[in-house]
Amino acid sequence: MDFLSLFLIDFVKQLQSPTLSFLIGGMILGALGSELVIPEAVNQIIVFMLLMKIGLTGGQAIRNSNLTEMVLPVAFAMALGILIVFIARYTLAKLPKVNTVDAIATGGLFGAVSGSTMAAALTVLDGQNMPYEAWAGALYPFMDIPALVTAIVIANIYLNKKKGSPAAHSTVQESFSKQPVAAGDYPDQQDYPRGRQEYLRKQQKPEDNRVKIWPIVEESLRGPALSAMLLGLAIGIIAQPESVYKSFYDPAFRGLLSILMLVMGMEAWSRLGELRKVAQWYVVYSVVAPLLHGLIAFGLGMIAHYATGFSLGGVVVLAVIASSSSDISGPPTLRAGIPSANPSAYIGASTAIGTPIAIGVGIPLFLGLAQAIGGMGGS
Repeated sequence: MDFLSLFLIDFVKQLQSPTLSFLIGGMILGALGSELVIPEAVNQIIVFMLLMKIGLTGGQAIRNSNLTEMVLPVAFAMALGILIVFIARYTLAKLPKVNTVDAIATGGLFGAVSGSTMAAALTVLDGQNMPYEAWAGALYPFMDIPALVTAIVIANIYLNKKKGSPAAHSTVQESFSKQPVAAGDYPDQQDYPRGRQEYLRKQQKPEDNRVKIWPIVEESLRGPALSAMLLGLAIGIIAQPESVYKSFYDPAFRGLLSILMLVMGMEAWSRLGELRKVAQWYVVYSVVAPLLHGLIAFGLGMIAHYATGFSLGGVVVLAVIASSSSDISGPPTLRAGIPSANPSAYIGASTAIGTPIAIGVGIPLFLGLAQAIGGMGGS
């Protein structure tokens, strides 16, 4: 079989996987107006257990692996998180009726990682018996944190420049010129012109609005998703959690993931309404961006594959987390870091369209590419 045939066969096969079936089922329930509700507390427990399992898996693998093998994939993950934000800044932000700050926040959310999408990808890889590095899930924070930090920094730089624009300065001068100046405003009336200029200079002097990086990182690390995963990584590296891992976390993983996919499908449908409040270009971006980001990551992963022996399964994981958009820790971090951004834009774009595209199209696409490349290499 040629490359295209192998890819199409694997792509269609993945569309029938349980993970995608539950996601689509949730969207159908949402469309039909079902009153099925999964309590938020239950949802949080499910997310915690899934990410703890991924963290424990990665921690145990890191403990027993050669750390030099991780250097290139980690570097690529960090570069991707930053690059994705800049892609949004210079594509989405340039489109008609798209607010620049909203576009940057959207790029930050798409550059950050969805733990549930990654969990779905790992489940599909296991189902296909495609080997991957157990530490591949540990690439999560190396992409997630740089993306969120970059988005918040770029957005604040943009807002600060906007505040200090000539238009803003002229407004200060205009408002000053319209106000009467009393004789006692300056100590020396002969120095009035220079005093007026000094007054204007002080009014125009930009405030110290430099963005502090560490609070952003700290906020990300405190998020429930990263907290759970990093805890699992630490326990996996330092302790010996094999018994509880094999008896509890591993067997429950697939069942819990199916419930999470159902919830995500229902939420995706409910979020579609939010996109009507913002520019239609967000819909286009939400369809194209996950696949573009994933293909860039797939290309970088193939470089690591040929340079260091990074597995094709690992390449798929890198591509999937690049195509995903954060649905747990990202939104609250961006709300705090870019309060002027519209959540309907970046959360609606991510949850309503971005996540279903990443799971429903991205996972089969990247897995199909990897299997076709592997099949061609083995033939």
